[in-house]
Amino acid sequence: MQKPALARDNISDALVTELREMVLDARLPAGGRVNEVSLAQQLGVSRTPLREALARLAQEGTLVSVPRIGYSVRPLTLEEFEQIYPIRPLLDPEALRLAGLPSRERLERLRALNDEIARAPDADARISLDDEWHLELIDSCPNRVLLDLVKQFMRRTRRYELALMRERGHALAAGAGHKAIMAALRRRDLEGACAALRANLEAGREPIAAWLRARESRAES
Repeated sequence: MQKPALARDNISDALVTELREMVLDARLPAGGRVNEVSLAQQLGVSRTPLREALARLAQEGTLVSVPRIGYSVRPLTLEEFEQIYPIRPLLDPEALRLAGLPSRERLERLRALNDEIARAPDADARISLDDEWHLELIDSCPNRVLLDLVKQFMRRTRRYELALMRERGHALAAGAGHKAIMAALRRRDLEGACAALRANLEAGREPIAAWLRARESRAES
């Protein structure tokens, strides 16, 4: 069934957002080719803005572009994961350092968000709320380029987190790590909060890496 046409204002941004969601929920599966004609019909757009959006997604690493062949969704691999996952433990603590100690109001928003994560009904909601928590934490960072980089790598690692949880029902625990960060901030210990943030971000690496190793081992056998 054809989807109603997207709003014409800022259509490229709207398409990028929609296509990202299609990749994340596997409507565009990892490793799969992108059929531009079918996709344009499905989204109710012409191929020119669609190609602009696909090019942007290729630039950020979600898609792969091959000359004369077209676009495909970047496959989930241990090699890529090992390259991208260590980036946020470097970026986020620096963003927090630049943001400085948060206000009481921001700390209360962080606490409330962390409570929502604990009550989230499913993996998708948990990941979305976890991303929201981390962005709230560093929102006062004056370096907007750094914040854009954090968001870019957040999107790239989210594919792996969702894929793991959907295949194994494994939920990456975040609440305890968040509490350690907030406790340091309440003590006005910015350095300690940055260290706790780094540890929180590094904690999710091994479950996903182990899943990818097992997955690739099965594919080879």
